[in-house]
Amino acid sequence: MDSDDDNVEEVVEGPLDDDGLPHGFCTVTYSSSDRFEGHFVHGEKNGKGKFFFFDGSTLEGFYVDDALQGQGLYTYEDGGALHGTYVDGELNGPAQEFDTDGHLVFKGQYKDNIRCGICWVYYPDRGCVVGEVNEDGEMTGKAVAYVYPDGQTALYGSFVDGELIEARLATLTNQENGRPHFSVDPDSPVYSYDKSTSSCIAGHKMLPDPYESQRVYVGQSLISGAGEGLFAKTDSDADTVMAFYNGVRITHSEVDSRDWSVNGNTISLDEDTVIDVPEPFNLTENYRASLGHKANHSFSPNSKYDPFVHPRFGPIKCIRTIRAVQKDEELTVAYGYDHEPSGKSGPEAPEWYKQELREFQEREAGRGAKDTC
Repeated sequence: MDSDDDNVEEVVEGPLDDDGLPHGFCTVTYSSSDRFEGHFVHGEKNGKGKFFFFDGSTLEGFYVDDALQGQGLYTYEDGGALHGTYVDGELNGPAQEFDTDGHLVFKGQYKDNIRCGICWVYYPDRGCVVGEVNEDGEMTGKAVAYVYPDGQTALYGSFVDGELIEARLATLTNQENGRPHFSVDPDSPVYSYDKSTSSCIAGHKMLPDPYESQRVYVGQSLISGAGEGLFAKTDSDADTVMAFYNGVRITHSEVDSRDWSVNGNTISLDEDTVIDVPEPFNLTENYRASLGHKANHSFSPNSKYDPFVHPRFGPIKCIRTIRAVQKDEELTVAYGYDHEPSGKSGPEAPEWYKQELREFQEREAGRGAKDTC
């Protein structure tokens, strides 16, 4: 290739026909740095081929007269993938998208590269939003629903680009060919997007979450001195979302700089944000929109904290079982404090936690000694 020749659009490696066009299996590198590897017939892509784009993404499938036709696989630069149906090189027909971990994140139809018709958008926590998208492919309309991870409990109503505006409690009764059918509760309260701030925990503090209400209740903890605790309402399998941990959103530095006595209901959301349920909202007579903060600590817990995208509260944490739990069993989580002084990833542990840790380690050491006898 002559770098001085601005007219050179591509570099071909492979067999050429009499006119100097790619013919057979060739690798063509374009001036954009995109690369195509596949079969050519007299300069046109015909047969199996794969594009390697300069941003790290790829597109592979079967080409007819220079255009991708039928099933194609587009892989994003982060490793996610779109399995789609192509007509003349454009997405037209059924498609499914997966994230980097192979979890389904979208199921539906495309028309001329834009989502259309009934579409399902899935979150990693297994909740999803479903409905007919608008002409821009956005989940906007008055017949859209958020479906909780149980696949049945839903909030049905108005959404804008996947965000809840107002909806009522509903049940997903069935779905035929990807088209869902909902039974809406006419007596349901109206739920709306209610993401907390640093000073406001919720607009509707006493409105319980309908999914959580089916699964947990607050009662006197079985752990000595722990006050109230969170209990399972029904038998539940491992890996079941049981409760939600909403609260005001504050910074890590704010938590670290204040006295431990006010940090009893703090949990890290991400590297920027801590969720806190401060007084007086730690009492159910003042706040019951979510109950995750009621779960007590254990060094041998039956549940864990997990990220969750909630239709009402936005990005929060949930409590998910790590083993099967029985009805009326207390739900416990490992709080995840650092055992060492500050400077590590998590907040330093309060005294009660350190004392419980010592007792747990002594019990484990005693059990280990018995096992070796």
